[in-house]
Amino acid sequence: MTEDFSRAVAVVRSVRLQPDRDGPPKGQHDSISHAVATVERLGRESGAYDTFIRTDSQLITKHPITFPAGTGIATGEQFNVRNLDYFDAIFFFGVREIDLSAEQRADLLSFVKDDGKGFVAAHSAATAFFSWPEFGEMLGGRFDEHPWDVTDGTVVVDDPKFPAMRHLPRSKVFHDELYQIKDFSRDKIRVLAHLDASKLDLTRPLVHRKDGDFPAAWAKTYGKGRVFYSILGHDAEAWDNPALAQMYIEAIRWALRLVEGDATPSRSSLRR
Repeated sequence: MTEDFSRAVAVVRSVRLQPDRDGPPKGQHDSISHAVATVERLGRESGAYDTFIRTDSQLITKHPITFPAGTGIATGEQFNVRNLDYFDAIFFFGVREIDLSAEQRADLLSFVKDDGKGFVAAHSAATAFFSWPEFGEMLGGRFDEHPWDVTDGTVVVDDPKFPAMRHLPRSKVFHDELYQIKDFSRDKIRVLAHLDASKLDLTRPLVHRKDGDFPAAWAKTYGKGRVFYSILGHDAEAWDNPALAQMYIEAIRWALRLVEGDATPSRSSLRR
């Protein structure tokens, strides 16, 4: 922990409508601004953590962040900048490919794996970094289309004792963009909640899973660190749902080690 309280940083990516020297056009979900504002507000109101909201990747480094001479404040002071060493967790709501150097990628993995820090990822985070296998390993699964688009989906809680699930009933309907996840294994993640497949149209063309196993939220460890992900949070209105907001806030508190929760892999077949 830093000083006498924890800090979380919300890392997103700003939208770029035209290609530039940094790469192809970038986009973001419309809900991201409201999502990170909600994360910041609830952290401040609860006193659990401070949130530093960034729309760039400058702070994803363990190296000192320096500026050329003459770019500081007029009084000669340096800019107030921080690198990963200052933070205890990352809240990530990125989309697709994001500009990180090889060194930054290594530092991000080390932040979680070696330093034992937290990584909480929302919705479109599962679409990020398909060109980076190690990110998928850290996260625990990958986006595999949203066959049902935005609709009502019944989320069934697998682990009601986990902090991010305690406030939820055994099953709850969420109106959201329901993701199908691939490249996950219950031998490596603890599935905290899943979609009720009996209430989904499994004949949709983009439904690839034949076993009816559609995780909606999971927790895992990555080295010394803690990782949480949920498919929920597509629309801005979703973040006004107290059940969803509390899920992510409790996940952040768990990732910060403010509360305990079992992340032992499920290793069991889907509960019916």
